[in-house]
Amino acid sequence: MEPIRIEEARAWYRDADPVHDFEHVLRVYRMAERLAQAEGADLTIVRAAAWLHDSRGSAPGENDSLRAEHHLASAEFAGEVLAKKGWPAEQIAAVQACIRSHRFRDRGEKPETLEAKVLFDADKLDVLGAIGVARTIAYAALDGQPVYTEPSHQFMQTGQTEPGESYSSYHEFLFKLRHVKERLFTASGRAIAEARHAYMIEFYGQLQAEVRGER
Repeated sequence: MEPIRIEEARAWYRDADPVHDFEHVLRVYRMAERLAQAEGADLTIVRAAAWLHDSRGSAPGENDSLRAEHHLASAEFAGEVLAKKGWPAEQIAAVQACIRSHRFRDRGEKPETLEAKVLFDADKLDVLGAIGVARTIAYAALDGQPVYTEPSHQFMQTGQTEPGESYSSYHEFLFKLRHVKERLFTASGRAIAEARHAYMIEFYGQLQAEVRGER
């Protein structure tokens, strides 16, 4: 049963954009190790899942349907990689379950195992705090969207943009980021999220005030 080497994992993200690049994966890997150790999760499963969780189809600019299903494509790829390394079927399935359930917006499989919850939390912590702000703004720029525009009344009420309305990084903050800490599973993950959440609230409040000329 051969482990995944860091240089092998790096190669899977060689062509990734700055939001889903290997630096993101490395941060998730480190945080997943931290949470796994705090929560008593299986480090072997968590480490493999962290290396592989965005390995296929997650980047902006990908086909929209491929990006929406990247957790499934990455899980399938994980199965191929780990089978070649001689991993037992049970452990491969455990890694795949982590990867399939790591998406915030996914309405399908939810994290059930402790290892899946650890990966989910580690991945979501990377959209909070200072790094979360940087990634959200970078994602908007890569997608041709502005850093800030005032959201419409419709968006504030429903989360749906009006025809012609931009989806700025502030829209993403309102729609997703301010709710992330409520969705975390582990006690250690929720504790880390508190300070990161507070930073994002302060940042986007300051950004809005500056755009409006209030500060």
